[in-house]
Amino acid sequence: MMNADMDAVDAENQVELEEKTRLINQVLELQHTLEDLSARVDAVKEENLKLKSENQVLGQYIENLMSASSVFQTTDTKSKR
Repeated sequence: MMNADMDAVDAENQVELEEKTRLINQVLELQHTLEDLSARVDAVKEENLKLKSENQVLGQYIENLMSASSVFQTTDTKSKR
């Protein structure tokens, strides 16, 4: 009977060990996924800042073009009358 009890304990320990190993692997996989997502968020933030800066430059360029063009100049209707 003692041998059967030892086998049962060994089987339980093996099941626990397999479960712990599965959980550890799952945690590691989730950590890697989180690292990947965090890196992606950082890359998107960086790209967003770059695009905002480019938009500001383009906006200023368009404003300068509009102010230099007679088409977009304001007309003073009182002086023409």
